[in-house]
Amino acid sequence: MEKKPREYLHVTHQDSDRIARLSIPPHQPQALHSFYEEFNLRGIRLDRFQPGFVSCSFTVPPRLTDRNGNLAVGAIASLVDEIGASVVYEKDVPMNVSIDMSISYLSTAKLNDELEISAKLLGRKGGYHGTVVSLKKKATGEMIAEGRHSLFSKPTSKI
Repeated sequence: MEKKPREYLHVTHQDSDRIARLSIPPHQPQALHSFYEEFNLRGIRLDRFQPGFVSCSFTVPPRLTDRNGNLAVGAIASLVDEIGASVVYEKDVPMNVSIDMSISYLSTAKLNDELEISAKLLGRKGGYHGTVVSLKKKATGEMIAEGRHSLFSKPTSKI
């Protein structure tokens, strides 16, 4: 029998204890990243970078898993957002804003699975950029998710 929504959303003592154990450093106004970014990206390792392409390794940590022990779909969306944005980052250029993401969830990743996350710039026109981000299990090559990410920034004279 399926759980009712209220039962499913009920916070258990185990969930509450996990949150209580989190160490959250205070956010400095001049910092370039936030708690949100630190929470999602801590532990990611850059394997390869070239203009228009990024490849990273990431081991699924307990903080990003759902109740079933799978990498949470929200965590996948955050990774698509952050890694997709890293491909179009330019120093001294206004920050890009995510305007659209479309993610296909194809499989699941479990706690401690090692993932390969790669992002590629599909193209740009003016201030609009399109990227594609894929998450795969390193051991098997099984595709976990693929996302298309569109970003926009104020066009500059460099473009």
